[in-house]
Amino acid sequence: MAERVDELNAVLADLVGVLESVSDTPGLLDAVCGEAVRVVPDADLASIMVVRDGVTQTAAFTDERARQMDDVQYAAGDGPGLLAALTGEVVRVAVDETGDRWPEFVAAAKELGVGSYLAVPLRVDDTLVGAITLFGFGAHGYHEFDTKVLRLFTLCVETVLRLTRRYREARRLADELRNAMETRAVIEQAKGMLMLIHRVNEDAAMQRLIVESQHTNIKLRDVAARFTKRMSSADGPRRT
Repeated sequence: MAERVDELNAVLADLVGVLESVSDTPGLLDAVCGEAVRVVPDADLASIMVVRDGVTQTAAFTDERARQMDDVQYAAGDGPGLLAALTGEVVRVAVDETGDRWPEFVAAAKELGVGSYLAVPLRVDDTLVGAITLFGFGAHGYHEFDTKVLRLFTLCVETVLRLTRRYREARRLADELRNAMETRAVIEQAKGMLMLIHRVNEDAAMQRLIVESQHTNIKLRDVAARFTKRMSSADGPRRT
């Protein structure tokens, strides 16, 4: 048990390092899926189901066979992974014991050599819910401790993904604010130049920029930037 805990700590440390270097959601889920196989020793394949706008799909997988197992469940409209993703329940089964409940799933699992299945719900926010699923070739059906380890891993993943999303949103808002401030500064500079050159008030100077933007189909900020650059590079003030 101590070795399992140490391995979980190592996996989480590696995962945090990977997530710090990946910015897009698909890349984040790929990293999570890859590390999930390391968490449980009897896990041979892994996939991550996500639910978007009422549609469940596989967002990441470590092996094509895992994706195929998910596809079988989507086609049947039922299966252990779908149950975990849609209801938030943990599902831990041995394939041989689920034939009556999920016949399509069992048939596909036996064809692909999958004997055990473990799915734990993934709940990041309203836009990212689903399940992390593990497939094992053995018929062990996984153990209760495996479930606890995967749930702990998933909880840490949810926290990291949630914080990562908030950080990315904060960066986006900061970039938008900076761009807005830069845009305003350029426009104000152009207005000041026009007021001096044409001896007009602030509203009239702004109207000149707006008219030029409409006539040239160029953004107002770019019109202002182009004008201030031309004036700055000229030998002296000129009327335009």
